[in-house]
Amino acid sequence: MTATPDKRDDNLEGRNIYEIFNHQIAYEIRLQDAMEEDLLCPFHYFGITDLDIIADAGKSSEEKVENFRYLTSEERVENVMKQAEYFGYSGDRVKGLIFCSRIDEAKELSKKFNAKGWRTLVLSGSDSEEARAAAIERLAGEESEDALDYIISVDIFSEGVDVPEINQVIMLRPTESPIVFIQQLGRGLRKAENKEYVVVLDFIGNYRNNFMIPIALSGDRSYNKDNIRRYVTEGGRVIPGASTIHFDEISRKRIFQAIDNANFSDIKLIRENYTNLKNKLGHIPALADFDKYGEMDVLRIFDNNSLGSYYKFLVKYEKEYTIRLSEDEEKAIEFISKKLASGKRIHELELLKRTLQYRHGIIGRLRKYLSEKYHCEMNEHCMENVINMMTNEFPTSAAKKTYAQCVFLKKEQDDYGISDVYGKMLENPEFCAILEELVDFGISRYKVNYSYHYQNTNLVLYQKYTYEDACRLLNWERNEVPLNIGGYKYDKKTKTFPIFINYDKQDNISDTTKYEDHFVAENRLIAISKSGRSMDSEDVQNFLNATERGIDVQLFVRKNKDDKISKEFYYLGRVIATGNAKQFVMPNTDKTAVEIEWELETPVREDIYQYIVNE
Repeated sequence: MTATPDKRDDNLEGRNIYEIFNHQIAYEIRLQDAMEEDLLCPFHYFGITDLDIIADAGKSSEEKVENFRYLTSEERVENVMKQAEYFGYSGDRVKGLIFCSRIDEAKELSKKFNAKGWRTLVLSGSDSEEARAAAIERLAGEESEDALDYIISVDIFSEGVDVPEINQVIMLRPTESPIVFIQQLGRGLRKAENKEYVVVLDFIGNYRNNFMIPIALSGDRSYNKDNIRRYVTEGGRVIPGASTIHFDEISRKRIFQAIDNANFSDIKLIRENYTNLKNKLGHIPALADFDKYGEMDVLRIFDNNSLGSYYKFLVKYEKEYTIRLSEDEEKAIEFISKKLASGKRIHELELLKRTLQYRHGIIGRLRKYLSEKYHCEMNEHCMENVINMMTNEFPTSAAKKTYAQCVFLKKEQDDYGISDVYGKMLENPEFCAILEELVDFGISRYKVNYSYHYQNTNLVLYQKYTYEDACRLLNWERNEVPLNIGGYKYDKKTKTFPIFINYDKQDNISDTTKYEDHFVAENRLIAISKSGRSMDSEDVQNFLNATERGIDVQLFVRKNKDDKISKEFYYLGRVIATGNAKQFVMPNTDKTAVEIEWELETPVREDIYQYIVNE
């Protein structure tokens, strides 16, 4: 039995515990499940702002000396003691554990804490087992002359130590990884007599890895930025039972900044997650294994511009992987990985499935299968859009070059068959196996995340979509570049009119684009037209008379435009103009615009609403 199966050194020979037990896992329980089953002591976590000057150490010796001075300053010592006494502990006396980054820092802090009345002692890897046991006895025991209030640890208390009496954990170091964070938090989670809860104080400096804190607390290893932001905002909703999570305002901002700056499609992060899973399984993981074992979302691999597909990742980084595809085959796998495998629509995936069995009559067979299996009827607009997707006619002219060879279909009388170039790819059984695995992965994602459609659309409430996703799923004949869409765009052919709102506006954008779109309530939104519009402008009239004109207006909102990677909007359903509209002159310009009040057909779910509207 082990509480730490995923260690950072388990890629070394003889260190992989899964391998030692022939990859046979009898039972596994993670933090969230253990809290739900009441197996652990509840915790109250407080993310507290550390001094402004506490940041990741620099590289030069001068910077390291300077950083040490801040880490052990009187100001920091007093702040730690003040917060520890304010937030308290459960029990007759404090029995605490403090985690530091460096041995010299730990010794200096201990000296200063002791001078101010605390009873502390430093333990590190160089101390003997006897010295550790004696220190633990002094900490865990009753009040006495040689009792300890805190043990300050650098590297030995993250794992393999059992002191149930610990009732306060103080973290004075950057979070290195979610695994280490949970190991350190876990030191206080054992149940003990007269201990109702453990208090966890995390002093959050200006660290690059701050984003790992909500990942660790939530247990969500998908590395989806918007999900992580929501965990920071929602706090205790994530953790079952009586535990609570609080971040003060500045530490919350520091974490948001770290999330914005992080690259979750970073090769190092991908390789680390891949290695964890491979160690657990004892073989190269299949795509489905990432979901089955709760590892990193494979879409992060697809998003990485130097990869684009799991196949490409394995070719680059897995010595045991020997399959090699042709250039065209590789590009086809990348196209399906990037554009379709997220499962946002079933049509293209089931079309590809048909092509593995049939050569002709593909669209007819697809229509029949969708109707029988999914009770989904494909209208003319949808059919045209799917065909355009699979013949490279959907992208804008500049984007067509990227996947020029990804033409899967060709016209045959009144239906479509497999194109010659794709037919040649299908002669390769290794290509077919990779394609089938990828398509099955996409279908499973569809069933879990995207099958509960909103009304008669191909969209799911509160799921996230890019501009391109929206154009595709609204069945537009061609994609549009975001710059041409702006805040909204009307498609005459489908009579659909999506509105895209960036709820957090950046300070440095021009006054004409600084529209004050805002929610008044969960079912009411004030949105501003593009600049240079009046009450008589065609787009404004289409909005105000949408119902009479048979125009379908749909709302997409995103919280954070600043994020270079997560370019997705929450889908919030259909909206109807209430009739309240007024023309005005935009501040600091001579341009007019129109403010329109909208009613949402479905009020925004409370947690999403709070996340969007709160800073």
